[in-house]
Amino acid sequence: MAGKHTLAASHIGVAVAAFGVASFMGVLQALSMADIAFPWRSESLYYMTLTAHGVLMALVFTTFFIMGLGYVLARESLGRIVGQAAGWLAFGLGTAGAAAAAVTILRGQSTVLYTFYPPLQAHPLFYIGATLIVVASWIWGAIIIASFRAWRREHRGEPIPLPIHGLLATIILWYLATTGLAIEVVGMLIPWSLGWVEKIDPMVARIYFWWFGHPLVYFWLMPAYILWYNVLPQIAGGRLFSDRLTRMVFILFLLLSTPVGFHHQFSDPGISAGWKLAHTVTTYAVLYPSFVTAFTVIASLEIAGRMKGAKGLFNWIARLPWSDPFFASVALAMIGFAFGGFGGAINAAYAMNALVHNTAFIQGHFHVTLGTTVALTFMGATYWMLPRMLGRELRAPALARIQPYLWFFGMTIFSTSYHIAGIRGLPRRVYSGALNGTAGGDWHGLTVAAAVGGVILFASALAYVIVVVATWTSGRRIDAPPFEFAVPLRPEPVAGVWDRFGLWTALAIVLVVLAYAYPLAQLLSHPRYGSPGFQPF
Repeated sequence: MAGKHTLAASHIGVAVAAFGVASFMGVLQALSMADIAFPWRSESLYYMTLTAHGVLMALVFTTFFIMGLGYVLARESLGRIVGQAAGWLAFGLGTAGAAAAAVTILRGQSTVLYTFYPPLQAHPLFYIGATLIVVASWIWGAIIIASFRAWRREHRGEPIPLPIHGLLATIILWYLATTGLAIEVVGMLIPWSLGWVEKIDPMVARIYFWWFGHPLVYFWLMPAYILWYNVLPQIAGGRLFSDRLTRMVFILFLLLSTPVGFHHQFSDPGISAGWKLAHTVTTYAVLYPSFVTAFTVIASLEIAGRMKGAKGLFNWIARLPWSDPFFASVALAMIGFAFGGFGGAINAAYAMNALVHNTAFIQGHFHVTLGTTVALTFMGATYWMLPRMLGRELRAPALARIQPYLWFFGMTIFSTSYHIAGIRGLPRRVYSGALNGTAGGDWHGLTVAAAVGGVILFASALAYVIVVVATWTSGRRIDAPPFEFAVPLRPEPVAGVWDRFGLWTALAIVLVVLAYAYPLAQLLSHPRYGSPGFQPF
């Protein structure tokens, strides 16, 4: 293992392990909903696997991968990691927290699903473990910021390196988002699970969760976008279309990603229609930087194709390196996200949301956007990083080339089936598509199709894990290739307004306060009765 990237590689290793377990849990859910018999199939197993899949995939895999990627970017773009000993402490805390949460889930003591809404109550170690993961990520963020500040003292007036610009925006967003989660978990859920208080208010807890829950999506997406902007054009053999647009995009995500949570709570009482409308407006506003991203990245790819000699309107597409596993992963992730974006617009619209809320449409949407956009990008990035981190040749390269296409094919079947089933009324998070022993009408064929897609997805996940493990343990030793990032067509000569993170952080804090202070104060002023904990499984 290349010594300077040992800390990053350790985080990637935990992420891949969590991904492998979560993928197995995911295929069991798909088989269960399709009423396909397998050993030990039961309601309790279904909801345990549902919790494990969500927590391990959405919290552990993503957080550890992002931390590992962040260390790579800091080392390569800033030339340093300040406080590496603290990084190892954070790694230990995060790993211990992930293990504690996972054990309580797998033992059936924390069947509270990914959102862990009260009054469903988990084992105290679940909440404490999740807290340790967040604390580890806070330490990681502080290390990256300290590394940047050390770099800045030596490079006054220079523009922030583009990979670090996106990383800083991601970290600040994460601090803003996890403030709500910390209030919920430390102030409400841990004392409640320990029996120190008898009841807590589920409505207030849901608001704190969605203060965190939607910006969490952009905590996943923004590192993927960092790779799209800074690595994809270089792998394609081209140039980044615009330095300035790239910086603008990450600042807009920082500003607009947090004050949007109420669009997840259209059906909840206690929140006025006016505040729900305000969060709807900001939800649609955050679509804009995604549109700019699509334009900028596709323009960068067209530049690459034309630099290779393409002349026609679209034949530049064929000049792109579709056999490269990183390029294929990201290109397919972008296609999936384009389709998923339409579903996101439906979810954010009050009237249309009422039609699909808590139906299988949501799990279809979630998987085609994040399960494709984020997961595929991170898998492709693993293939890109491993030889450079470990100094080992990528094993089973043919399998690595096939794996992204297999994932995209499986996800297309899986997600499309659940989108249609949700529109036809199939509820979300149900053990069986044949509710109450009925035939399920049109649902059964769709859930079987989704199960087929789930099996293909699991095969793809297994291929990914095999390539990673084989490379790590037996890849041929090589001189580690350099980490190279895309060069913009017109680099910024000096630090500009989009590099003023003090200004943008202050404005982001103001927007969070405006979005949540009054609605929370209003809700807390009402008579509240709370709920004891329930553990149905």
